Amino acid sequence: MDEGLTEVVERGVLTASGEAWAVAVRRAEVIGLLALRARVGVDAADDAAAQLGISRRQVYALLSRWRRGEGVATDLLPGTSSGGRGRGRLSAEVEALLVEVVGSRYLSRQRRSVAVVYHEVVRQCRIRGLPVPARNTLVRWIEGLDPVAVATVRESADRVRVLRSAGGRPPVVEGLLEQVQMDHTVVDVEVVDDRYRLPIGRPYITVAIDVASRCVVGLVVMLEPPSALSVGLCLAHTVTDKRTWLERLGVQAVWPMSGKPRMIYVDNAAEFKSEALRRGCDQHGIALEYRPPGLPHFGGIVERLIGTMMEMVHELPGTTFSNPAERGDYDSQARAVLTVAELNKWLALAVASYHGQVHGTLKQNPAGRWEQGVAEGGRPAMVAGETAFLVDFLPVIRRTLTRTGFTIDHVQYFSDALKPWIARRDRLEKFVLRRDPRDISRIWALDPDGGAYVQVPYRTLSRPPISVWE
Repeated sequence: MDEGLTEVVERGVLTASGEAWAVAVRRAEVIGLLALRARVGVDAADDAAAQLGISRRQVYALLSRWRRGEGVATDLLPGTSSGGRGRGRLSAEVEALLVEVVGSRYLSRQRRSVAVVYHEVVRQCRIRGLPVPARNTLVRWIEGLDPVAVATVRESADRVRVLRSAGGRPPVVEGLLEQVQMDHTVVDVEVVDDRYRLPIGRPYITVAIDVASRCVVGLVVMLEPPSALSVGLCLAHTVTDKRTWLERLGVQAVWPMSGKPRMIYVDNAAEFKSEALRRGCDQHGIALEYRPPGLPHFGGIVERLIGTMMEMVHELPGTTFSNPAERGDYDSQARAVLTVAELNKWLALAVASYHGQVHGTLKQNPAGRWEQGVAEGGRPAMVAGETAFLVDFLPVIRRTLTRTGFTIDHVQYFSDALKPWIARRDRLEKFVLRRDPRDISRIWALDPDGGAYVQVPYRTLSRPPISVWE
């Protein structure tokens, strides 16, 4: 046997304690199988993490060590890493002791506290004559464990369900816009009207997030409750270039995340099951998938995003906070100062800031992950005309054409383009009309002789654009 090989064997097999060697062998059994794959996805890494009782990040670190080494158990002995900047190196014996104590004391239904577990670590170290690690070392060790594996042992089934996606494992999502999660909620802030600056209520926000990059790709704020329209508006915001929208808000920010999603995941609310939404998605080749009933955690990514956004909103004047107890005697309506447009502007800046922050799951910022995805798979397909796309998702209204045009909610609409149809209106059935409730200054009428929509404005053009709510 040559000298170099002897050194490797002695550093591992002959000097490692029984506990450390057992850990290394078990790691080799799991990591060795992973290393046979050309690419190790999140699903496979999470499965290995559950088997070893560690985090996904640690699985990838062990996989890297295995591939850099000789493909033997000694490559995965505990205590061979540097421990990170500013931290001392744990000996193999101390690391094996942590594995043993955490496994027997912390990972149990008795749910012992960290303080109790650390007391046992100190006791065992003194019995075995080993150096006592700092309490923070144990805390970092526990924080590095896979939360699903921990909850499986310590918590109830409901707690584990919250941490997992439907079916126990999320679908593997690697490409940009391969899966977009969408949801909405009422915003925890009172807004005011544009003219008198008086409180008019709490708006609703609909948001879409790309699962692969964790980028916010669509966002809509409305005073009306969630509906098929708000979903369509959010989709329209997702598929089109956002520069025009940002300019209209007067916001100088970079938000390049746009494109047509392959699939959107939504919950089972009625607004997500409307005919307009289903047909609009079919028209544009977007798959519409629903979360399994009784498994709300399936949309956990977008729900966490909304939770984060609401925490940020609590810093704004006029916030209602999360509940009356948290609000206390704070007068939300008296402190309200933001209009819907100003809230949109603030949200746009907040999203741009979020895209530049390192994401805990990705270990990089969403903007960087988006650019990486563009470099690997190309820029997602976009829709040139937002209006043309949006019309397919707007609510349908049917009206008879008269000599003066169309009348909806006592508002008259007329265009010279209607004149050829007015001449033969008695032979035509009711027209299919679509209207954007955010701006009722124009409608779209479906050509009875073809498949195109014709835009029809107010009959009295001097009237200002207003919303249905106004």
